[in-house]
Amino acid sequence: MKPTIVLVHGAFAESASWSGVIERLHADGYPVVAAPNPLRSLAGDAAVVSSILTTIDGPVVLVGHSYGGAVISNAAVDHDHVKALVFVAAFAPEAGESIFELSGKFAGSTLGKTLSEVPLPDGTVDLYIQQDKFHQQFAADVPAGRAAVDAAAQRPLNDTALNDSSGEPAWKTLPSWFLYPELDYNIPLEAHRFMAERAGARSSVEVPGASHAVPASEPAAVARIILEAATSIG
Repeated sequence: MKPTIVLVHGAFAESASWSGVIERLHADGYPVVAAPNPLRSLAGDAAVVSSILTTIDGPVVLVGHSYGGAVISNAAVDHDHVKALVFVAAFAPEAGESIFELSGKFAGSTLGKTLSEVPLPDGTVDLYIQQDKFHQQFAADVPAGRAAVDAAAQRPLNDTALNDSSGEPAWKTLPSWFLYPELDYNIPLEAHRFMAERAGARSSVEVPGASHAVPASEPAAVARIILEAATSIG
């Protein structure tokens, strides 16, 4: 029985960002669920993904992009059928860490300069990447036309999710695989290397010249590491 691949998108993206990866996983006969990520709060978002996991029979490979890495780190806890975690240009926080803290741990992120804020009635703030800065900041190796569409369709990250502290992460007990881009302007390259080493990654792959939008720009490389994880768990 092949494991189900559950894909969790991150901030400033949505489930369709995995489309090229999904096509390749389907071609290899794997069932796939691209889970919705509300991007509201870490605990709440992890609970949504956890609820989806409860509906899936058989083994699961759980994959997160960007902020989605923090979500899968929390969502997989207490799900024995989740057998592997794959972090794709993703955060892997320690207990008590926020993605805001991790992104500032090493120099290199230019995300803060590109954000615009939308205050909400509940007192929180939604964060968007300014559309004219999206291509360079988020998806520099994606064709300009595709990046413009993605900029218009981006889903915002709430500042609560940005600052929420992680619970005890599942990467401490589950095998993990990491893939990260050389030219990531959201999460510094040294942060990726640090998180992969800290998690004891089974495999750590750096994609030369790739941007933060690596699921869109390098779907074959992303599918390859997911398949490596899936194959390793049988």
